Amino acid sequence: MSTPIRAKKQFGQNFLKDPWIQQKIIEAMPDSPHRGVEIGPGLGDLTKELLKKRPMVVIEIDSDLCVRLRSDFSHEIDSGRLTLIEADVLCLWGRSGSLQAEPYDLVANLPYYIATEIILRAMRDRQCRSLLVMIQKEVAQKFTARPGDRAFSPLAILAESIGTVRRVIDVPPEAFDPAPKVDSAVIAITKERPTYDEAFAQFLRRAFTQPRKQLLKNLQPHQSRDELAYHFEALGLDPRIRPHEMTTDTFLALHMRLKG
Repeated sequence: MSTPIRAKKQFGQNFLKDPWIQQKIIEAMPDSPHRGVEIGPGLGDLTKELLKKRPMVVIEIDSDLCVRLRSDFSHEIDSGRLTLIEADVLCLWGRSGSLQAEPYDLVANLPYYIATEIILRAMRDRQCRSLLVMIQKEVAQKFTARPGDRAFSPLAILAESIGTVRRVIDVPPEAFDPAPKVDSAVIAITKERPTYDEAFAQFLRRAFTQPRKQLLKNLQPHQSRDELAYHFEALGLDPRIRPHEMTTDTFLALHMRLKG
């Protein structure tokens, strides 16, 4: 019998234990020929189901969990169907800019404290073709919000600028061990473009400096009012429009005009 492993706070671990939620994640995986990459496999419950669909690479930072995974998945590792990498995933991205040398689909139950950074890295990773991630519900709302929603933010715009985004399922705290203090959600991002423009991301950060302020005023420290007024008029934009009232396409069009 395997020695029980307790979740470690320093790694933000909450092990998903609900088989119904696990099945919903499996069902949401894209039907593609690409290898799957799982960040933070934990005890391997989801990994076991993912391996029934495709070969997997799992990346785990916790050395104790890696010992457990090497034992529980020794056959799959020996056969080459599973590759286990013991590492900090952010360090792996830092070395090459991509987690794999070939296209892959990402699936992960992400620690809340680095979830946004991991999603943005995957969105920039040209080899990543899709993301299916469990994150804090509040963060999920920022990625899936629509124009006009108060939660509409640069995260939603960047995600939509490279593909399609949807919320798969909400997940209550009791689906985990230990139970977190907040609700979670699974979101899916299917990439239609390999990456996003970092200059566009910087433009959005300026545009949302004060989200409830008029867009024109947020941009004025970086461009003259006359230049902004000219481009706003050309695009038919109300000079009083606020950032969360814009669409992704309009932000892209405004960015192209201002940088041109």
